[in-house]
Amino acid sequence: MRRFIIRLGVVVATCGVLLGTSRPVTAAPEGTVTWGVHITLASRWLDPAETEGIITPFMVLYALHDALVKPMPAGWNTPSLAESWSQSKDGLTYEFVLRKGVKFHNGDPVTADDVKFSFERYRGSGAKALKDRVREVQIVDPGRVRFVLKDPWPDFMTFYGTSATGSGWIVPKKYVEKVGDDGFKKAPIGAGPYRFVSFNPGVELVLEAYEGYWRKTPSVKRLVLRSLPEETTRAAALKKGEVDISYLLTGPVAEDVRRTPGFKLTAPSQASGVFWLDIPDQWDPKSPWHDRRVRLAASHAIDRNALNQAETLGFSKPTGGVIPRAFEFSKPFEPHAFDPARAKQLLTEAGYPNGFDAGDFYPWPPYTSMGEALASYLQTVGIRSRIRTMERATLTTAWREKKLKGVIVGITGAAGNAATRLEAYVSKDGVYTSGVIPEVEDLFQRQARELDAKKREALIHQIQQILHDRVTQIPIYELAFIWGIGPRLEEPGISLIKGYAYSAPYEDLKLKRP
Repeated sequence: MRRFIIRLGVVVATCGVLLGTSRPVTAAPEGTVTWGVHITLASRWLDPAETEGIITPFMVLYALHDALVKPMPAGWNTPSLAESWSQSKDGLTYEFVLRKGVKFHNGDPVTADDVKFSFERYRGSGAKALKDRVREVQIVDPGRVRFVLKDPWPDFMTFYGTSATGSGWIVPKKYVEKVGDDGFKKAPIGAGPYRFVSFNPGVELVLEAYEGYWRKTPSVKRLVLRSLPEETTRAAALKKGEVDISYLLTGPVAEDVRRTPGFKLTAPSQASGVFWLDIPDQWDPKSPWHDRRVRLAASHAIDRNALNQAETLGFSKPTGGVIPRAFEFSKPFEPHAFDPARAKQLLTEAGYPNGFDAGDFYPWPPYTSMGEALASYLQTVGIRSRIRTMERATLTTAWREKKLKGVIVGITGAAGNAATRLEAYVSKDGVYTSGVIPEVEDLFQRQARELDAKKREALIHQIQQILHDRVTQIPIYELAFIWGIGPRLEEPGISLIKGYAYSAPYEDLKLKRP
């Protein structure tokens, strides 16, 4: 009897310890959070394989899908579907150990087969750079996968494990093979914190909490992303309580929300998006834009400080470089001074005393008023153009396919470093590159092989200096992406992930309790 009591006491004590250290029971998800989204939602953003070199698709990916490694509050290379990852000493091998027991929304386990399939299927931004450098993807066992590179490449994890690309986001192989690419976009299945409910292309995406999500059960039951491209409509919906978060408020509309009791106006604490003018015609020797003096004139024609005040209430940071100051390997530049007289002088020196017809001018949707202001600044010094507006998905496709001429207002908020940002826009394999400077391409390939961080930084700084000196792009400012936040939210998810523009992680969102 004494031995039985002792044993029973040990069992009870052990149970007490286990109970004391176990995770608390999470309450069932409740309520709905609705966003007034500033762009028209595109069906291709439901599929990681088609991720563009911009941040917009991740607004959907962070809800529906998950990556082996991704930016999270803990850092830019946070293990997610992988519980850990390691790099060999020679820099040629990266091995990922998958998190045990993780399942897709249809109940299928996440395996190394899915990881290999997702990488090989990927065709978005950075795909060529990745596949040119990865020799093979080895399945060690169902829970372990190994990437073997052809040569050491210091940016592998920046391309694969951040939002520089969507290559590390995993989809279910069996399901995709069963329904096909089009079927997958109509009814996507992922491994993220929210499962697909319905999608009305260009109108509304509805998602519901996946209570089996490995990291935590989401607090909010339903997420609704509603396309409201008109800024005044988004602001009105916010003030009426029809949406809880309104993305992208500018100028007087933003100021009105800021003055409304119960509502907040805020922006992510760190900018990763830079606006610039992209000029594909500069590579045509017959175009006025081919002359550096013309491009420099356009830069001097723009009053960045006035534009910043009018559009983002002074929250943005005027810049002379296309790489955000916060990025690794960034070389900061001050913007060219606002000097219309100097701009006109440069145009005269270049042989255009009366200016010239610059063709079409494409604002970045939905920043139409900003685009109109920029076109007006150019018009004042004699650079005449015609505004052409498109939906964002249409514009990015046309830009990527090299179908646009004239002037394009470019921006990207994708994560990474200076090298990954440059890859998409100035390297010969970049999805948005319209022309290549041989010296820049040589430096870019050299930095991609350089393992010494200081030497690599020097090479990347050289690239940025050349681009700045030649005025290949005309930087405007580092964007302060302004949100309007309604009174129902306790945690809207702003700036939980450093440098990320949208709400995330979605499973961390919270509504205020009644």
